[in-house]
Amino acid sequence: MKEARQIKEWSHLKTGPKPFSWGKRAFDCLLSVILLIVLSPIMLTAYLLSGCCLQRTPKIGQRSVPFDELTFCSPQGFRGWILEKFRFSRLPVLFNILKGDMSFVGPLPMSPDGLNLSDWRIRKRNSVPPGLISLWWIRQRANIDYGSELDVDLEYVDNHGLRTDVGICLRAIPAILFGSNVRESKEEMSLWGIRIHNYTMAESLEIIQQWLGSERRKQVCFVNADCANIAYRDQKYLEVLKKADLCLADGIGLKLAGKLLDREIVQNVNGTDMFPLLCERLAQTDAKVFLLGSRPEVVEGLLEWIKDRYPLLDVCGWQHGYFGPEEEPGIVQKIRNSGAHLLLVAFGSPRQDLWIHEHLGETGVNVAMGVGGLFDFYSGRIARAPLWMREIGMEWLYRLLQEPGRLWKRYLIGNGLFLGRVIKERFFSSRQD
Repeated sequence: MKEARQIKEWSHLKTGPKPFSWGKRAFDCLLSVILLIVLSPIMLTAYLLSGCCLQRTPKIGQRSVPFDELTFCSPQGFRGWILEKFRFSRLPVLFNILKGDMSFVGPLPMSPDGLNLSDWRIRKRNSVPPGLISLWWIRQRANIDYGSELDVDLEYVDNHGLRTDVGICLRAIPAILFGSNVRESKEEMSLWGIRIHNYTMAESLEIIQQWLGSERRKQVCFVNADCANIAYRDQKYLEVLKKADLCLADGIGLKLAGKLLDREIVQNVNGTDMFPLLCERLAQTDAKVFLLGSRPEVVEGLLEWIKDRYPLLDVCGWQHGYFGPEEEPGIVQKIRNSGAHLLLVAFGSPRQDLWIHEHLGETGVNVAMGVGGLFDFYSGRIARAPLWMREIGMEWLYRLLQEPGRLWKRYLIGNGLFLGRVIKERFFSSRQD
């Protein structure tokens, strides 16, 4: 039924308002002509470096019409390195844009090999011109490409317009300057002796789901710049992170640290983004979840959110985080009696990770993870940063503007301290990964 409804919606899809389509085409022509003129000396140099060789690669364009994407050939050796390093080999694609095969913004052009052009999702994707810059490309470079390329392209088709295209162009600037499309890197990165497990979101979810079916107790930690700063001066917390079964890189700070330490982070795997993906998986299993932390009304709001979106997910118990030491044994027993497989603890760092480390064995759960402010976000108490801010690595600024009195020291001072300590680690530490 859902697919039939989507196909019906697709059958009425328009490629956008005609004034926008005409305006976009006029803009593409004007800008490509200007760039071809301005960059002509570089293009001539690149053409000579390529050995006067122009490469044609078959692609599928708007309305599934085939075309040849133009690039300069990249020979072996230094000339090829220059062409690829500075992306000069891509300059002939400006002719494709001038001709109308492509646009500056749109889904990346697809290869016809193995492509099912009768699939309504592919036809919907091809209802707009392919682009040089795409939403998927930006999310790859921001390391938040958790879904599939096709899903993101369809999101673009559903929302494309002047505002969307301008937003993508603006977000492309920090993506070019600071982002990187990393797919292969070392499985671990060491940061003051903490093993940061360099996994994608999908890999992390798979590991956690496997652990939920095992008998061993596992602790999962999310490490951001603030956590690393705390661990730098708190030996007890540092030891807990070192002993954790899974430490995942969370946020732009760890991404920059990876760059400085020559250990690129493959994805930003944070608990807030992971939670709905984890709920979706667990709703299809018999795994039970226990929620611990935050204020009673916040947990109740989170329960409503879960019930509304994942009614099959078994939340077997919950407990707010405002309790004294004398109540702790009873709460641990409550978790054990619930039969929970997964325990989510929202006390904030470092308390949540220290608490899990101390009580993991007593709770009887298979996996426990500290999730920070996750309960606040999904209960609706605190708004999450817009996706475009997350795409350019500025979620921290949004949080700072929300709670400046509480978070100014963490971000305005802490971020600088963190980067300074990473530089010290890079150039003055004798420790090796």
